[in-house]
Amino acid sequence: MSDNLLLTLLWSVPLAGACVVLLLPKGKDLTVKGFSLGTTLLTLFLAIYAFGRYAEPNAAAPLTSRVENNVVDYDKGEANDGVEVADNTHDGRHDLVVRQPWIPYFKIEYYLGLDGISLSLVLLTGLVSVLACLASWKIEKSVKGYFALFLVLLASMMGVFLALDLILFFVFFEVMLLPMYFLIGVWGGENREYAAIKFLLYTLFGSVFILVAVLALYYWPGESNPMGMNADFLKGKGFQGHSFDIVLLTRIATETGYYGVGIQRLVFALFFIGFCVKLPSFPFHTWLPDAHVQAPTPISMILAGVLLKIGGYGLVRLAWPLAPAGAYDLAMYAGVLGVFSIVYGALVAMAQTDFKKLVAYSSVSHMGYVTLGMAVMTLASNSDPRFYAYGVNGAMFMMIAHGITSTGMFFLVGVIYERAHTRDLNKLGGLLNTMPVYGAISFLIFFGSMGLPGLCGFIAEAFVVLATFNYSKILAVFAAAAVVLTAGYILWTLQRVFLGTWRGAGAEGAAHDEHGHAGHDDHAHAHGDQAPGVFPDLDFRELVIAGPLVALTIILGVFPQSLLGWMGPSVDQEVHAVASARILVGGEQPIAQAVASPETLLRGGPPPMQRAPGSGPATKGAPATKKAAGAAAKTKGAATKKAAGGGMTGPNVSPSGRPPGYPVPKELKPAAPAAKDAPATKK
Repeated sequence: MSDNLLLTLLWSVPLAGACVVLLLPKGKDLTVKGFSLGTTLLTLFLAIYAFGRYAEPNAAAPLTSRVENNVVDYDKGEANDGVEVADNTHDGRHDLVVRQPWIPYFKIEYYLGLDGISLSLVLLTGLVSVLACLASWKIEKSVKGYFALFLVLLASMMGVFLALDLILFFVFFEVMLLPMYFLIGVWGGENREYAAIKFLLYTLFGSVFILVAVLALYYWPGESNPMGMNADFLKGKGFQGHSFDIVLLTRIATETGYYGVGIQRLVFALFFIGFCVKLPSFPFHTWLPDAHVQAPTPISMILAGVLLKIGGYGLVRLAWPLAPAGAYDLAMYAGVLGVFSIVYGALVAMAQTDFKKLVAYSSVSHMGYVTLGMAVMTLASNSDPRFYAYGVNGAMFMMIAHGITSTGMFFLVGVIYERAHTRDLNKLGGLLNTMPVYGAISFLIFFGSMGLPGLCGFIAEAFVVLATFNYSKILAVFAAAAVVLTAGYILWTLQRVFLGTWRGAGAEGAAHDEHGHAGHDDHAHAHGDQAPGVFPDLDFRELVIAGPLVALTIILGVFPQSLLGWMGPSVDQEVHAVASARILVGGEQPIAQAVASPETLLRGGPPPMQRAPGSGPATKGAPATKKAAGAAAKTKGAATKKAAGGGMTGPNVSPSGRPPGYPVPKELKPAAPAAKDAPATKK
């Protein structure tokens, strides 16, 4: 299967499925549900096939090198002749990149690609969509409309993670809002219209900032005489702006001075605000609890499991790589906001009595780790960028781990609401006695969200907190303290729901739907003359939904390398691009004097201990190589051999703070050596 066909099918199959659903005869609800489930399963199969393709050498190469095999040439024709386009003829290389002209005049392309970052989220989207489709099996109101919108939503989510053209990304991003608006507004709870409008307005508000950032990158004329823009750059073709190519713009922002510090600050701030609305982060989070509480259970699963990750993906793919200097300048503000979201979300979750709203605020807290992991840019001359790699890998791991646990938590909340018709934590209790399987699965999923060692959430939090300690100990203390708050509200919730005795109303309370809306939360059925607080345990369909989530919660916690092994290299490439950016911050120092190669960021062992320049002998750590020591001895003004370079020390680092063999650009060559130290005065 060619790349063009494979990547196109990933988003077009669910879109075509939505059209077929609308053409099916009225009244064939079971056929509609079965066909929709088959479509989501086919989409998941294509995602798994793409994962298998990613293991091939051509596809596993860095994205920046793979896109060079997929080139669209734009050559100006004569006056009024428009733009001549040389079509892409490189399809079939199995490099998981597709590039075709779409609107040639503005250089807008049908440009899709996969790397470890996007592929992990494509797999998560495929899995969560299948489980949400199964969870939608009891939907009875306007079945055709529901599943058609469901499949359109799946198509747009896939497109967001595949797009490598900024306009194509924005189109998929905006299309995604409409089906979610209707799924909440039509099939939601009592206040569904309010929640749907609030969701749409907030997200459109964020979209404005993203669009302005995209246009600023496109129309920026460039700095005068930018560094790095020599005759050899881009194989002599140069760069004159007017591009929506995400990969190319990343190279321009990190390898040249085309985008100055001022414009990068503006672009980063715009991207950051826009994606923080989607993440969501404080203070743009208020749409999330309302949307979650009013949405049907399957839509809450997708909203928490996938849609929130689009905000994090935008930070990883766009905000930091396209404006590294701006990110570096504003990193502390982003880190403070991330820590505040973590603590704030945990405290507010602890105060909730609505089971679903509690899980919604827990998402605000957990997604704060994504912001914090991206913000801990330990790139000063005496720091090891591998710590920053830990933070970004932790942020990506948190997105996958939270996608699994939050999907499970919202599903489990929906299960008990379907039976008890209440989400009031003060009315639940004793469910472990009557629903032991449901209780066991709930404990495991919630413990995974809590960050219990051995489960998926622990790995993500450990990576982020470790990186934060090397960046700011104050932020790290607050982030680590939030782990205790998370444990507090989760344990208290489990105690109220599963331990003790039933505190709710009797059988007569089970006949009341607190939303009063027939289409909400799978149409609960009466359970006869059962005793108060006694409900049937999970059925086969519900076990099929919970099973994969339980398995992944354990597997990613015990074997984190099963994800990091193939996702980590792509994350390291992004970190390396940001850490090696050549634009000057404040006109004095480059973003990173000490840049490790992508291969050593995570796989070079633990980072050596560092010292600040001029602070005396280096602390214990990896010894410097003989070559580095020899070079240190020749350096004028050095106090000791280990002090040479004033930066990182270790077997993989040269005295200049760079890996052996790493070329030092002219712009980054060290200044003239300092004058010799004055002789000590007589005692």
